[in-house]
Amino acid sequence: MPEIVSISECWLPQEGSRLHYLRSGAGPAVVLLHGFLGGSFCWRFTLPALARKFEVYALDLPGLSDSEAERGADCGMAAQARRVQSFLEEMGLHDVALMGCSFGGAVALHAVLQEKQRPPGRIRSLVLAAPVNPWSQFGGKRRALLRTSLGRALLRLALPYSRALHPWGLRRLYGDPARIPAGTLEGYSPQILRRGRAEHVLSAIQSWEQDVQELRRLAGEINLPALLVWGDLDRAVDPASCAILEQRLPGCEVIRIPGVGHLPFEESPDEFNRAVMEFLENSHS
Repeated sequence: MPEIVSISECWLPQEGSRLHYLRSGAGPAVVLLHGFLGGSFCWRFTLPALARKFEVYALDLPGLSDSEAERGADCGMAAQARRVQSFLEEMGLHDVALMGCSFGGAVALHAVLQEKQRPPGRIRSLVLAAPVNPWSQFGGKRRALLRTSLGRALLRLALPYSRALHPWGLRRLYGDPARIPAGTLEGYSPQILRRGRAEHVLSAIQSWEQDVQELRRLAGEINLPALLVWGDLDRAVDPASCAILEQRLPGCEVIRIPGVGHLPFEESPDEFNRAVMEFLENSHS
């Protein structure tokens, strides 16, 4: 039988609110950052696998998951990256492997860039699963609409009543919707419907283009061991952008998983976990 891993639910005061995170395992530190409208729930198949050899922290980014955020808080990528850096400092973590998917992948890249203004050595390596990046044009028109007065008003009105659309949205994130695990919709929907979620989503979208253009300008300065993982049926972040990002990250490794969509850690968890474990063990040896 597989080993049962104990997972602790924790809270950390931060910026007048509380940061929620899960913690498990022992060993070198790995910090997990979820995607847009997601939460630490997305790592439910990854965290136990990594915790057998690593100390794993799965954060809920403020305003976009189970963590609290004050009204008017900046929930953009660069702002979230500063919170991640504060978390590493508060917890006394060094030589961390930072793993992010989608929006969380872009947050991880910003966190590395911000190390120039902080004591070096906190982040040792990167694992990026379909990270948001400047070379993917998917979703650009929707984000442009949501930056208008009309778009913001529509989101504020519609998001609290969007439950009926959640199954459709989830199916689009999978290459094969038949592989959606039981309980997945029930895990994500409450996070999307949380009170105040629309304002925090709009905050992130407001600075989205500025944040990704900062990555375009500075990505070449990131010189850490990195692993890119992408499903070739991703409809959220363009798989073709992987090749460009690979060029900008010297020496990175790339794993492409055929037949899989935007959430390889959920749709093909065994293959994803094997690739990540091998990379982390090699980068920490």
